[in-house]
Amino acid sequence: MPKLLIVDDEPNVLYSLRTGLETDELTVVTAKTAKQGLAAITIERPDVVLVDVRLPDLSGLELFEKIKGLDSQLPVVIVTAFGETDTAIEAMKRGAFEYLLKPVDLHHLREVISKAIELRRMRTVPAHFDQSDDLTNVDRIIGQSPAMQNVYKGIGRFAPQDVTVLILGESGTGKELVARALYQHSKRSGKPFLAINCAAIPENLMESDLFGHEKGSFTGADRQRIGKFEQADGGTLFLDEIGDMTPATQAKVLRVLQDQRFERVGGRESVKTDVRLIAATNQKLDAMVAVGRFREDLLYRLNGVTIHIPPLRERTRDVPELVRHFVRLTNSRLAKTVHTVTPEVLQILAAYGWPGNVRELQNAIRYSVIRATSDVLTPECLPTTVFGQNAVPRQGNSRFSELRELVRGLLKTNAPDVYRTVLQEIDRVVLEETLSHAHGNQVLASELLGISRTTLRAKLAAADLD
Repeated sequence: MPKLLIVDDEPNVLYSLRTGLETDELTVVTAKTAKQGLAAITIERPDVVLVDVRLPDLSGLELFEKIKGLDSQLPVVIVTAFGETDTAIEAMKRGAFEYLLKPVDLHHLREVISKAIELRRMRTVPAHFDQSDDLTNVDRIIGQSPAMQNVYKGIGRFAPQDVTVLILGESGTGKELVARALYQHSKRSGKPFLAINCAAIPENLMESDLFGHEKGSFTGADRQRIGKFEQADGGTLFLDEIGDMTPATQAKVLRVLQDQRFERVGGRESVKTDVRLIAATNQKLDAMVAVGRFREDLLYRLNGVTIHIPPLRERTRDVPELVRHFVRLTNSRLAKTVHTVTPEVLQILAAYGWPGNVRELQNAIRYSVIRATSDVLTPECLPTTVFGQNAVPRQGNSRFSELRELVRGLLKTNAPDVYRTVLQEIDRVVLEETLSHAHGNQVLASELLGISRTTLRAKLAAADLD
């Protein structure tokens, strides 16, 4: 379970933050001094630290530097009064994850902490190629097909070289895992790693998020902001769905690639940075260049070193291995006991086209394992979508028959939290279909769903879809 450490000398603040943030999915520990905070980092091993600028024994900036000495990959969020923002900005320049002004908005704080925890996972959880049964603290890139062997060779060849890498592949093929493997096997693995999804950020905020902005540079810019290129100095920046980047931002990214310099939005000072860029997209960039939606000179810069991840339909020999892995993973996470997959199931899954690729397969296996009423995964457990025109008939004519079967399966196995599990599965279907319809654009998806982006991100995190 992720763990948050809060370091603040005000008891009321500690109590309110702990009460407001601690959930069944987040443990919160507290410390009143910098010394106690440093001890808690060693003992508790938190995934993110929230630090107040003013502490009785050290300043927030001094504590931040000591935290970096203990664990350079630990995200630190600075909390400051408005008059102390210079200290927080300096911490951001040195690699802090974010700074927030008092009084802290609890909803925004939850969103920041969720992002920081995900970043912690991406920085520290290895992306491995081995086939061991240990499922703890590791994410695996799975497949022995010739196409996947080429992916592994590309990672091994390009990771140690300090060059820009472009990862190409359809949605759900595992581009983020490849990016993490490139980072973790690089010379910069001990330095910052930041990731940004270009499709999930509103067009008017993209440039500010990447390059930062100066106070007063646009409406709402009430303080200076340090962007991702500055925060990742010395490390690696992963730009996912780079095809969704605006032309103006493309021009600034090109300049960074050319001479490692940029200006913050509204600023005149040239900021120098040393960042390795890894980019990914599911779009045809050459076709976008032809219609003027992507800069040709930027494509040339990105296209020098390329890794193509094949869609799952082109490596069906890897499906049995993936199925067995996802069954074991679901067993460990949901305390299920499915140990056998029938040959009929493997045949059906290998014949399906998998438009959502490996991510869709993982979700299908998770759904099937939940529905299984014994230790054997049979065709009756599978979602109807994988059968296509040869769908296995279900009992009952109701359009909710599949949902009813899921509930019955959970009840037969005396599964805990039936209501919560079913609602999570419904959320997953609604979120996946809406995001697919919106081509991954979270702003559009939140509008279609009628919920805020904060709520959407929280639901994505809860459903393991973020």
